[in-house]
Amino acid sequence: MKRLLQGIRVIDFTWIGAGSFTTKLLADLGADVIKIETCTRLDSLRIARPFKDGVSGVNRSGYFADRNSSKRSITVNAKHPDGLQLIRQLIADADIVANNFTPGVMEKIGLGYDAVREIRPRVVYASMSMQGTTGPEKDYLGYGLIIGALTGLQHLTGLPDREPAGTGTNYPDHIPNPTHAAFAILAALRHARRTGEGQFIDIAQTEPTLALMGPWILNSAFNGRVDDRRGNTHPDMAPHGVYPCDGEDRWIAIAVADDAQWLSLRAALDLPEPARWASVAGRLADREAIDAEIAARSRKWDGPALMHALQAAGISAGIVNNAADVLTTDPQLQARGHWVTLDHPEMGPSIYNAPPFRFSDAHSNPSTPAPLLGQHTREICRDLLGLSDADVARLIDSGALA
Repeated sequence: MKRLLQGIRVIDFTWIGAGSFTTKLLADLGADVIKIETCTRLDSLRIARPFKDGVSGVNRSGYFADRNSSKRSITVNAKHPDGLQLIRQLIADADIVANNFTPGVMEKIGLGYDAVREIRPRVVYASMSMQGTTGPEKDYLGYGLIIGALTGLQHLTGLPDREPAGTGTNYPDHIPNPTHAAFAILAALRHARRTGEGQFIDIAQTEPTLALMGPWILNSAFNGRVDDRRGNTHPDMAPHGVYPCDGEDRWIAIAVADDAQWLSLRAALDLPEPARWASVAGRLADREAIDAEIAARSRKWDGPALMHALQAAGISAGIVNNAADVLTTDPQLQARGHWVTLDHPEMGPSIYNAPPFRFSDAHSNPSTPAPLLGQHTREICRDLLGLSDADVARLIDSGALA
């Protein structure tokens, strides 16, 4: 089967999380994504844990691998005149140029939008800085943790009367930022195909995360109320939380949306029947007592067995999986073929995430493992730039390809 972005070429200056994930989505869909790297300043994900077999190395990071499947890597020094010229030649035949540097970095090396547009007028140029290219804080530095803090996500995450706990991962890097960026790139690409006109896309990575905050922002705007952390509770649903199951550190999440589900849960777990619990208002007022009753019973159950029993009764419930569960025992992910094994040149057979969508008549899974550092340098120089082996050797010796 075909890949829907086959024939599209991306010159990829992105690194770390959100940028690399954006271009990974395009690569897995068939775009020829050429990752511009240099040995003098590595993508920090290349030296980020976890490493295969616990052995560190620039080609052994599982984090880097998952964010860079289906791409090619060329090591080229953009600060060397000949290296910069090679990049300009690659851009001349590209559809998309992407970076997630602080504003001004690409301009300093001569590859800002205006310079790139002179080379390729119809280019789609995506800039993914933390705060965008305008405004008083445009030059501020930050990672996913900082984005979560600035947007209010951090304020809402954790237990009441405790410090903000975060999400346990740099959530903005993995979901809102790359998906919004990929959507914007595809929209601009469609416009370029229809009109021949390129676009500069100014993506502030703080702003996609704000899309998650709608109800809390509206509560502040309309009612003047600032919501606080509430753990696993819900303002309109009770019970709504995580409860212990049999075994060490085994849990189940249960959410009851209405009175009918409450009656089903009460029957399934043989819960008490005080009259005040018959209504949502009564359950919300007495949620701590209800949680205690549920926990006393759920801890006697095997987690998956309880999940299946509650789901069969029409109750929203799911076991709290850890990483090993998600990878090896989740039957739904196994049935959908979510995990893809690709043979990495150094790490050997390695697990990759498939995209969360499937097409009826096109491939979307990763096609090749993440590239070794500079793995495709000679191939790209030969096939796209028309250079001979002697030319490549000379450019390596001069430091242009490094």
